Amino acid sequence: MTAKTLMLQGTGSDVGKSILTAAICRIAKRRGLSVAPFKPQNMSNNAAACASGGEIGRAQALQALACGLAPDTDFNPVLLKPETDRRAQLIVHGKTVGAMDAAHYMAHRGDLLERVMESFNRLTAAHDLVLVEGAGSPSEINLRARDIANMGFARRAGVPVCLIGDIDKGGVIASLVGAKAVLDEDDAAMITGFLVNKFRGDPALFADGMRAIEEKTGWPCFGVVPWLPATAYLPAEDAVVLQRSSAGKGGNLLVVAPMLSRMANFDDADPLKQEPGVDFKWVAPGQPIPRAADVIILFGTKSTLGDLAFLRQQGWDHDLIAHARAGGRVLGVCGGYQMLGRRISDPDGVDGCPGEAHGLGLLEVETLMTCHKQVAPVSGQCSQSLSPVAGYEIHTGRTTGRDTERPMFDLAGTFDGARSASGRIEGTYLHGAFSSDAFRRGWLERAGGAPDAGFSYDASVENALDQLADGVEGSVDIESLLSTARHPGWQPAAR
Repeated sequence: MTAKTLMLQGTGSDVGKSILTAAICRIAKRRGLSVAPFKPQNMSNNAAACASGGEIGRAQALQALACGLAPDTDFNPVLLKPETDRRAQLIVHGKTVGAMDAAHYMAHRGDLLERVMESFNRLTAAHDLVLVEGAGSPSEINLRARDIANMGFARRAGVPVCLIGDIDKGGVIASLVGAKAVLDEDDAAMITGFLVNKFRGDPALFADGMRAIEEKTGWPCFGVVPWLPATAYLPAEDAVVLQRSSAGKGGNLLVVAPMLSRMANFDDADPLKQEPGVDFKWVAPGQPIPRAADVIILFGTKSTLGDLAFLRQQGWDHDLIAHARAGGRVLGVCGGYQMLGRRISDPDGVDGCPGEAHGLGLLEVETLMTCHKQVAPVSGQCSQSLSPVAGYEIHTGRTTGRDTERPMFDLAGTFDGARSASGRIEGTYLHGAFSSDAFRRGWLERAGGAPDAGFSYDASVENALDQLADGVEGSVDIESLLSTARHPGWQPAAR
């Protein structure tokens, strides 16, 4: 018996598809179902490493956690990681295929549908329920030809669709009714109902609006989901959230991070943002790095040379060097680690455009970009405190030099990262290290902070997932929603 399936699509980007999918995954798991997430195509520089050595979008890793599963490449068979405004790295079944411009991908993406179906078929054979997340919006009918992310997939796989509208953006009635108006009749027939997301206030005030949508579309409303505070405690995939969270919350240790143009895996900052004694702030482009900062962190990037140039355009290189000379602490993660060195060379353009550049010179290391991409979950211990640490690597490039003789981590016998002679400048390829409570506490103490010994990051994420599921379950007719799930190959009744 194959799994039943249901797809969540949205009237636009950032309407809450990923979070609602995670919530329903957790609800289904709590009801004893074997449930798995699936996103045919994703575009994100926030990725997670799978045990097989492949990578998937960070949102699918969170959804897998909600299901009680480890990340798997079948959850997100096609991943696009933007390198420039017009070019992206293509990853299929977790492995890098190459890079291509947007026009070439759009012309040939239909060829990937068979690869998408391979993953989907494996998941439906192994679980009771597969919850599928769309990408962008099916209302972008200019992208409908060769679509594999929304209605193109739903029609091919025979999966019913629930459409999500975001009332917080405004115009939710027009966006839902407009979707019905612009969609092809056969595409619109795949939609079995809708959800209204991110409502603030008394949902009863929207009763007339909900009825208007139902009358004009013929779709039933499964619920009006309130704005749920728990979402702030979950890893985010879309960089749009950075624009909403640049202000710090207060704390005895000021940690700041410049917002690079191609920043990747910025959820590395999440445990620091939640740590009670840390005042964490993003620094937006055009703004100087605060002189009062105790620690500056350069997070990863999909294009190290490109973001190094971007960093210099903002004048942040001067701020960083002045901060280091004044005895301040600097940490570079992945691409940020590479930028802290003396030189970066990418002769074959494996991480963007070919080229080389002088780094910031804060670490005695140099990086050569190579075609090999290291992708793996890893664990070990901090070289200083010996506290356990776990995370993952996703990077190209080999970094060597004198400061690597003082590594940050011992990862099962493989040394990672580098530290300056003073110990105040550090770099690592390890993502997710701050999720390890003992390591994070020790690192913050060395930086002059006073971490909360009772705060557990992993426990906070699990708690947030449960709170999210509670909030959705309390506002959505889950029984009616799940009753629309069907086995693959479903077709709507003839009109």
